[in-house]
Amino acid sequence: MSIKNARLVLNGATMGTRWALTLHPEPGFDPAPLRAACQAEVDRIDAQMSTWKPDSDLMRFNAAPLGEWRDLPPELMEVLVEALVIGRESGGAFEIAMGDAVRAWGFGPVPADEAAIRAAMAKPRRPSFEVLELDPARGRARKHAEMSLDLCGIAKGYGVDRLIAAARAAGITCALAAIDGELRAIGKPPKDRDGNDRGWAVALERPDFGHRAIHAMFELTDLAIATSGDYRHWVRVGDRHLAHTMDPARGAPLIGGPASATVLAESCIRADALASACMVLGESRGRALAARLGAELICLTAADRRTPVPGAV
Repeated sequence: MSIKNARLVLNGATMGTRWALTLHPEPGFDPAPLRAACQAEVDRIDAQMSTWKPDSDLMRFNAAPLGEWRDLPPELMEVLVEALVIGRESGGAFEIAMGDAVRAWGFGPVPADEAAIRAAMAKPRRPSFEVLELDPARGRARKHAEMSLDLCGIAKGYGVDRLIAAARAAGITCALAAIDGELRAIGKPPKDRDGNDRGWAVALERPDFGHRAIHAMFELTDLAIATSGDYRHWVRVGDRHLAHTMDPARGAPLIGGPASATVLAESCIRADALASACMVLGESRGRALAARLGAELICLTAADRRTPVPGAV
């Protein structure tokens, strides 16, 4: 690091994708401890919250008997508390008890299964905020109804927040953390060559299928941004192309929602959960929810695409 405040990007694997932390450290900064701390944070989250690991804390809780208190690690408890807050505030549009539907439609570790799809769509569902009891003071939780929790709509945002926490613990006051479409910025990067003092440049993608293109640019300072959309993660069931956002009312992939929902909020865990909720609520109700919780929503629609939806329903 011979150049003052040169740009440094740390990264690694997590949750089936990559994490990244961009910073401009002082000369002589040793990045190895920070990279190790970041990797440890996301590894801890994956070990606790993955639905792809049968021995994760989340999957063990899913398998626990009804009514039995189970001890949970503090990170998982923190995510569940926020998930129930957003579930309640969104009227159930954000719902973490959709693991059976996620797996049935092929978004988990096994292919789509017709019998499981029919069961998921026919299953009576009560909102998790009504039947999942949390005791954060004692670090425990219990279920009052059969449920299969899936945190794919919130865990990556929490992971971004933990990357920022690791950076701050290392004395970093200016950084941009990212996992997929979830990002959070603290501070501002150094002034550019023209002396302009700008925030971190972040792109909002156009909701196109098959390639990446920029719809707009943001400059973030001490703010998080998360996007949920129908154009990146999908499965093909028969001749249908189905996006990963689940409609809790149907137990099936969402139909007729926005092409993407992008939320700006103070924390990435909140931005991530709200983006998922707003896909289900749509622009009008989503905007009201975001405003009520001190966030901002930007929705893109099919009119913002340059490519057709492959095999859309």
